[in-house]
Amino acid sequence: MTNLTKRDSIPHNMKWKLEDLFPTHQDWENEYKEVTKKAEAFSTYKGTLSTNSQTLLQCLQADDEISLSLERLYVYASMRKDEDTTHTFHQGLMERVSSLYSQVVSTMSFLTPEILSMKESILSSFLKENKELQHYKKSLDAILRNKVHTLSEEQEEILSQFGELSSAPRTIFGMIDNADMKFPTIEDEDGNDVTLTHGSYFTFMEHPNQEVRKRAFQAYYSAYIDQKNTIASTLAANIKKNATYAKIRKFPSSLEKSLFADNVPLSVYDNLLSTVKDHLKPMHKYLALRKELLNVEELHMYDIYTPLIPEVNKTISYEEAYETMKKGLAPLGKEYISILEEAKTNGWIDVCENEGKRSGAYCSGAYGTHPYILLNHKDNLNSMFTLAHEMGHAMHSYYSDNNNPFTYAQYTIFVAEVASTVNEVLLMHHLLQTTTDAKTKLYLLNYFLEQFRGTVFRQTMFAEFEKCTHDKAEKNEPLTVDVFNEIYGSLNELYYGEGVVQDEEIQYEWMRIPHFYNSFYVYKYATGFSAAIAIAKAILEEGEPAVERYMEFLKSGGRDYPIELLKIAGVDMSNSKPIEEALSYFSTLVDEFETAVNATKKDA
Repeated sequence: MTNLTKRDSIPHNMKWKLEDLFPTHQDWENEYKEVTKKAEAFSTYKGTLSTNSQTLLQCLQADDEISLSLERLYVYASMRKDEDTTHTFHQGLMERVSSLYSQVVSTMSFLTPEILSMKESILSSFLKENKELQHYKKSLDAILRNKVHTLSEEQEEILSQFGELSSAPRTIFGMIDNADMKFPTIEDEDGNDVTLTHGSYFTFMEHPNQEVRKRAFQAYYSAYIDQKNTIASTLAANIKKNATYAKIRKFPSSLEKSLFADNVPLSVYDNLLSTVKDHLKPMHKYLALRKELLNVEELHMYDIYTPLIPEVNKTISYEEAYETMKKGLAPLGKEYISILEEAKTNGWIDVCENEGKRSGAYCSGAYGTHPYILLNHKDNLNSMFTLAHEMGHAMHSYYSDNNNPFTYAQYTIFVAEVASTVNEVLLMHHLLQTTTDAKTKLYLLNYFLEQFRGTVFRQTMFAEFEKCTHDKAEKNEPLTVDVFNEIYGSLNELYYGEGVVQDEEIQYEWMRIPHFYNSFYVYKYATGFSAAIAIAKAILEEGEPAVERYMEFLKSGGRDYPIELLKIAGVDMSNSKPIEEALSYFSTLVDEFETAVNATKKDA
């Protein structure tokens, strides 16, 4: 086992500076007490919002103040816990703020229903007479959009009692998948018996020996097949629950209910599905190249994740990664690069792995303070791309927070992955343009193609599966193992093509996808990735005009609905053009990859 560095031994310039949120623990405690008092006082607004415009204004301002303080308290406690998860004091902070959050949400829960119960003529007159209240017009309009889908106070109260029950399918699946699922033992390449786990399965899927991959694949799915009726019932219950809630809320379908909050037209979802299906040939060509490079007689579903190009064993220090990232992002302009330099030197980033530190990487932060990034940097290419990705999130938050009031600074999930992906695309373009090593170029191309395959093609296939299964539920058609298998198996065959053997087990893959319990979410990965490709392409081709549009998008926060915000950057997701451009780029990359493969063969 590797001996990890103690937190205290990490240099200060490689740690984030949480003192910028709260200089001392006592400052955190003081704000915690202040929020508790404000939350208790907030209940006095209940039943008074129709009294006059000033009362409504003061209530909304108090809501903002409490929400911002809660955000600061939560983010600080969460990040303190993550920098050393063994630290019991910081675990305690997290438990306290989580409890406070629940209390505050309960105390403030009357706000939206009371606004919805107000006569629109009264609300309209309040907005006309009170200029300060105009600040909240968009927020109020967003609430009022829900009026037609809101029930009576008594009905809403009854419906709220089913909150815990409505999450039961996800909870049950989580228990089956993470606690009760028993995986068999398989024989590895050396003849040793190894018990499969979720983690080791994916390691086996990257194994160079096809027979080992096959054994792992068949054994892994056998465990799910043993639970097929239970999991089918669980997923069916989740889908039927969605259909029921949509009907109760007077939505035409579950899908349209899920799109409502972001004001995303149904055509956006449908365009994604139809456009990707119309451009599957490059995907099939890429899979044919995969078969060729793996040198297998047949390409099976257990061959999809095997690395085609050995990882380039190039040591890239954090310092070098940062400088390379800056070069890749240079097209975004001097101001953008200067903020990147500030981030590196002013305590935005927690760089190194240490004992007890949370794994992975993320970007977090609270309004009014710079963003924060957690890394566990390794000296390799993947870590450099992770740095660029998380810095994209950070820069989006930085520009949003510095150009919007708290009320409208938060952007939605629909656009959340755009800035991070733009950064990765620009960095990839820089590396492909500057690398002189043939193997490195092959590795980079394959890395990027896999991102496309996993984010655009695979997530779109998932999105279509969700649509098909919900359509059946809304027509009161049965949802059984056989029905799920037929839908998923047909889609897998369509998306992966005739060149891939459709192993019997793959029709059961729907059983292990947790995203299906957070319905109609995965399409946002594909649309966000496509929008980012279109933006990056414009930046590289047009230069300054495209950069200016993109910067305005980054500054827009949540001041409008996501489709409208992306139009600022020159991307209209209400038509298929951005998706077509992304898929065209994928096709170009496949051709470039094929050329590089052939060149490598000649040099061998």
